[in-house]
Amino acid sequence: MLTSMPSPTDAQADLIAYLDFHVEAGADAVLDERPHDRFGEADTPAPTLRAPRRPAASPRPAAPSHSLVPPPGSPPPPSPAPARTFGRAASAQPEEAASDARARAREAKSLDELEKILADFDACPLRFTAKNLVFADGNPEARVMFLGEAPGADEDRIGKPFMGRSGQLLDKMMAAIGLDRTSAYIGNIVPWRPPGNRNPTPQEVAVCRPFVERQIELVDPEVIVCLGAPATQTLTGTKDGILRTRGRLFPYKLPTGEAKLLATLHPAFLLRQPVQKRLAWRDFRALRALLDGKA
Repeated sequence: MLTSMPSPTDAQADLIAYLDFHVEAGADAVLDERPHDRFGEADTPAPTLRAPRRPAASPRPAAPSHSLVPPPGSPPPPSPAPARTFGRAASAQPEEAASDARARAREAKSLDELEKILADFDACPLRFTAKNLVFADGNPEARVMFLGEAPGADEDRIGKPFMGRSGQLLDKMMAAIGLDRTSAYIGNIVPWRPPGNRNPTPQEVAVCRPFVERQIELVDPEVIVCLGAPATQTLTGTKDGILRTRGRLFPYKLPTGEAKLLATLHPAFLLRQPVQKRLAWRDFRALRALLDGKA
């Protein structure tokens, strides 16, 4: 015959409710047998602990004749292999890395050389978290150059810029004014995908900037189209957002003269806010007028 369990006392019920509250709050482990008043302990000065006296060291016995100590004149043992680091990116300071990038970028005499220099550049940590270097796509002899911010997951997997949904939209936008990837050159400010598709940090942009500036010089376009605020701010120095700078023309100095830089909305932004496509359409019509010599 089953007997009924005795009802808990008021004190036991309060204790059970107290424990249930802490379990629901995530405190499911007991670290000590008695509670601690941490707020009270914070007001109490910590006691000064005296280091224990170490016993006197006993004299070491002489090494036996069969010890592992190498005899005099023998070659030193091989040093252990150094711990693997992510190239100089693990220790290089941003200023040092950017200075090195400027020196290396100046060495490139062609786009192929620049791509190879970038592939060997180890002072940017993004190189070691990305799958591929996303250098460029399209025609380097084109009159117009499009620049975005950084590769996404599809671009990182394929190794070319604007390969995902935003790339498909960019292709449609170019086709609407008679352009395609054979009549345009496409790149990014940062050629490696940041982890998790996060925005590149100002330090990462500063390290990669000399390479994209040299890339622009080697392409020598008539018009540069910056897709989004990061590309526009990097190349123009403006602090304004893209909704204030879109549609505006900026001068961009090149060794051979001056190119026109047009700011517009990034295709990824248009996918999130389709109503803004009307503004991008105005910008692309202005781009067509520039290429036709009507602006």
